[in-house]
Amino acid sequence: MNIKRKAGQEVLKKHQAENGVIYLTFPGLERTGAVRHLFSTREGGVSEGIYASMNLSYSRGDRKEAVDENYRLIAAALGSSTEDMVCSDQTHTDNVRLVTAKDRGKGVTRPKDYTDIDGLITRERGIVLCTFFADCVPLFFVDPVRKAIGLSHSGWRGTVQKIGKKTVEKMQEAFGTDPGDVHAAIGPSICQDCYEVSGDVIEEFRRAFPGAEEYDLRSSPLWYQTRPGKYQLDLWEANRLVMLEAGISAEHIEVTDLCTCCNPEFLFSHRASHGQRGNLGAFMKLL
Repeated sequence: MNIKRKAGQEVLKKHQAENGVIYLTFPGLERTGAVRHLFSTREGGVSEGIYASMNLSYSRGDRKEAVDENYRLIAAALGSSTEDMVCSDQTHTDNVRLVTAKDRGKGVTRPKDYTDIDGLITRERGIVLCTFFADCVPLFFVDPVRKAIGLSHSGWRGTVQKIGKKTVEKMQEAFGTDPGDVHAAIGPSICQDCYEVSGDVIEEFRRAFPGAEEYDLRSSPLWYQTRPGKYQLDLWEANRLVMLEAGISAEHIEVTDLCTCCNPEFLFSHRASHGQRGNLGAFMKLL
């Protein structure tokens, strides 16, 4: 399969697990030696039809038995079990949950007892944090000094609310994390050229980002206008700026080279499929 990478870069590394799961990793996160992580692709699962094959959503109409097996395959690729997984409950908020051993299995092997959670943090080894995507932006955070991690889901609403910064702040509050120690990554998601938004969204960004109110509506570091009332928004750069604002050094931030919408056969994309799709997953655990 021909994978389209932005600007010819090769940031993410593609792997195949012994059980056939095809997944992606960030070299910088791996070099910390503190975590095991992966971002799933459409390949290596057992789902069929529009969900083929590695669908990780129980709520989009796929067979539960197929999704259960997909989770087992992902867990095995991570060297974990489904009982170790803890899932978000994504509703485009900026809410971040502190995950403990009491949460193990929630969202996969047992029901969640929380709602409206788009970010997860933990410092407990072996717990697998899980968030889900089909164009929105995955945000990974690793503190190799305090041995803590965070994983968040950031669509345009989460980006305007700066959930990336709030995840780091929650890690500071809970674990004493120094943002200067954090290594972060912005995962596969929709690129600027594929992400058209209306003027009301741009106005939200002008209010949220320092100095953005001075930007010309036709063009800025975060958007450009294509026709009256329509703009192409750069969520990758916006989240990078959020990470910098949180105190993470530029050298510790990896930005994806893969657009979900440009690669609909390899990655699920809501826009490319007009909503006929499954979900990708971001997974991370402390070693």
